[in-house]
Amino acid sequence: MTQTAPVAALAISAPDFRHLKIDIKGTAPLVINRFSAKAMEIMRQTQEAGSTAKSKKTRDPKDFDALYEGAKHISNEGWEGIHAAAFRNAAISACRACGFKMTHAKLAFMVLSDGFDRVDGAPLVRLTSGEAEPWTAPTRNATGVVDLRCRPLYREWSATLRIRYDAGMLTDSDVVNLLARVGLQVGIGEGRPDSKQSAGLGFGLFELV
Repeated sequence: MTQTAPVAALAISAPDFRHLKIDIKGTAPLVINRFSAKAMEIMRQTQEAGSTAKSKKTRDPKDFDALYEGAKHISNEGWEGIHAAAFRNAAISACRACGFKMTHAKLAFMVLSDGFDRVDGAPLVRLTSGEAEPWTAPTRNATGVVDLRCRPLYREWSATLRIRYDAGMLTDSDVVNLLARVGLQVGIGEGRPDSKQSAGLGFGLFELV
């Protein structure tokens, strides 16, 4: 008579989510590039017009001041901030440098928002210090054409991150060390070292305070 091996019961532990609050201070300029409300409206009108959108198309003068203001993340309350997902995405990318599975990090780590963007509702981390200034630089479009863009640049900046993490997957020191790697190796915003389009400009780096 053949005996079958006993099947171990599957045990799922209860969620153990904990919170950390970490102050960060920029060690390099931060450049923000939000998709502006005007750009979204133009895109909507073009798509609604369909094939007629290409007929008699005129090119309006570029308003660099409007581009600068439109690229800021401003909350419903009026303060300026950073897209909260930027930190989470950067932390997931930093996992490549320390051997932690990126797919696991997606479930283990979340940066909580301090508010929401007044245009598109994006979750934001509030900038606790820093004053924006216009920064105009050449960039290459998807078509390969070089264009000039004006973006808000914060030479000195700081923020406080409120982090929720799964203590069954990460310890508090894991979270701190992961964020330290983000600040030293990955960066956030435009021109960061881990930029998908280039090797970056060394922007968006920070240290833990």
